Amino acid sequence: MSEAAKNDARTEPAENEPRQGAIVVSGLRPTGKVHLGNYWGAVKNWVDLQQKFRCHYFIADIHALTTAYSDSSGVREATLEAAKDILASGLDPETSVFFLQSRVPQHSELAVLFGMLTPLGWLERVPTFKEQQEQLKDRDLNTHGFLGYPVLMTADVALYLAEYVPVGKDQESHLEIAREIVRRFNGFYGDVFPEPLPLFTPSPKVPGLDGRKMSKSYDNTIALSSTPEEVKTKVMSMVTDPARARRTDPGNPENCNLFPFHVLYSPADEVAVVDQECRTAARGCVDCKKHLIKNMNAGLEPIRDRRARLDSNPSLVTDILEEGSARARDLAQETMRKVTGAMGLLAG
Repeated sequence: MSEAAKNDARTEPAENEPRQGAIVVSGLRPTGKVHLGNYWGAVKNWVDLQQKFRCHYFIADIHALTTAYSDSSGVREATLEAAKDILASGLDPETSVFFLQSRVPQHSELAVLFGMLTPLGWLERVPTFKEQQEQLKDRDLNTHGFLGYPVLMTADVALYLAEYVPVGKDQESHLEIAREIVRRFNGFYGDVFPEPLPLFTPSPKVPGLDGRKMSKSYDNTIALSSTPEEVKTKVMSMVTDPARARRTDPGNPENCNLFPFHVLYSPADEVAVVDQECRTAARGCVDCKKHLIKNMNAGLEPIRDRRARLDSNPSLVTDILEEGSARARDLAQETMRKVTGAMGLLAG
């Protein structure tokens, strides 16, 4: 596989190129340690974007309560674990505003005001509303918070006058309701908010250990902070091309869970060898896994080192989040002055 082909396999090219310095906003719901799906699908893009745009990134701990409201005991720890991994990945809290959603009360304030003008039918038609109800049948999701999730999501991005929200191509529709709510607000009260546009970011294929989407709910993830031994154990358990019943059977990398990780972690010349040797049965799946383990551990080592330094200084993470939240509150308060003025509310 050529270098150009490998680059194509790693990413999907961005379809829109915003101006330098545009405001970009994105959040990550805390579920604990960041896994490789989270990293390649979101966090790595956050790190890359911060050199060109005015970035605002947050841990969406209020959003975690939409499905964990009856037992929120794990949210605090999950928040800290996610923050450590995001910082270890290279997010610079001096360059980007990195904060906690719950530490900026204006998120909830603006969500209430947006809720006043959001038609109920819009929320009931959101595809993820019924999908998550089906997937999480063990929980009572007939709540105002769950139904109103898109309203809070809109407030999250509009509060910082977001011009762009980084998404994969398959997530573009999720942003449309935010654009509709903002458009409706501006129609009633004047042009306070820009309509946030999707910023299409690279979204390489990152399957789970069993071939399904990598997700903690499937218990098929590899944590970004995994030790070398943990990586070895996880990779050795990966499902490979089911057509290779015997060592001598030729395989197809396109049907193998292992190959997308070689594309991400192995040098281009090695990816080409993996591709050719798999198709000709010149290598077995065990050898291929050992090859990947070596390269994956080498790629994760710098992140592990930064994470270890954060683990040894827990107060540093909370200090970074508090400082970032203070910066976010200042920005949010300025926006709320515009909002209350436009709506004719008597503000202090």
